[in-house]
Amino acid sequence: MLGAIIGDIVGSRFEFNNIRRKDFDFFTDQCVLTDDSIMTLAVAKAILMSQPNYRNLSKNAVECMQTIGRCYPGYGYGDRFYRWIFSENPKPYNSYGNGSAMRVSAAGFAAHSLDEAKLLSKLVTEVTHNHPEGMKGAEATAVAVYLAKTGKDIQEIRDYINQHYYTMDFTLDEIRDTYRFNESCQGTVPQALQAFFESTGFEDAIRNAISIGGDSDTVAAICGGVAQAYYGIPTDIRKQALSFLDTKLLGILTAFEEKFIPVVV
Repeated sequence: MLGAIIGDIVGSRFEFNNIRRKDFDFFTDQCVLTDDSIMTLAVAKAILMSQPNYRNLSKNAVECMQTIGRCYPGYGYGDRFYRWIFSENPKPYNSYGNGSAMRVSAAGFAAHSLDEAKLLSKLVTEVTHNHPEGMKGAEATAVAVYLAKTGKDIQEIRDYINQHYYTMDFTLDEIRDTYRFNESCQGTVPQALQAFFESTGFEDAIRNAISIGGDSDTVAAICGGVAQAYYGIPTDIRKQALSFLDTKLLGILTAFEEKFIPVVV
């Protein structure tokens, strides 16, 4: 889960100022947390509150995303989701935006089976992004995290995604010059996963994701969750990332990690 937050932080300064190469400073004073990180932690808190049977996960997801979103209002939320956060009667709004995928990595880390990864993804996603593409993007991301954390190799993960979710018939080099800002799941999740599939380590995966441009913080957040599950996070990168979290957000992360034990190197 911290991997998604790192992708968000590192990608934040490139969201509207794309860089189409991999040689850039990883953390700078221009890096910030965005809605990607805030909602990743909100979903994680909902999962923690709902274990072990997850009967109330959808209800808790609404509560946590609204409560935490209202505490952190100025973090770049989309218009419809912002209105949802402050709604007195929040309902799903048929979105296929990449917000469903950027926030879902905790579902993959918490799951004890592939089916449970899919279930947790569904329960935290359908409360907002109930369009089939919004559901699909979140599930593909959660499934990739689960497969990565349970020891599947990159080719096995790629084959599963290719068979069940997206046709992975492109390389980053083929799309780097033409890929543009896209906030849909179908225009973001395959590219983020390809950045992981072509990676050689955690940092390399994040650099891959940012190097194609587009919605850089979200592409890198989606990629980063999977990369953490597969590679772990180098200690120095972890330490720098934690400095961006205040006491409340760090508390959620710590509680989640203590329960679900992420891969750390």
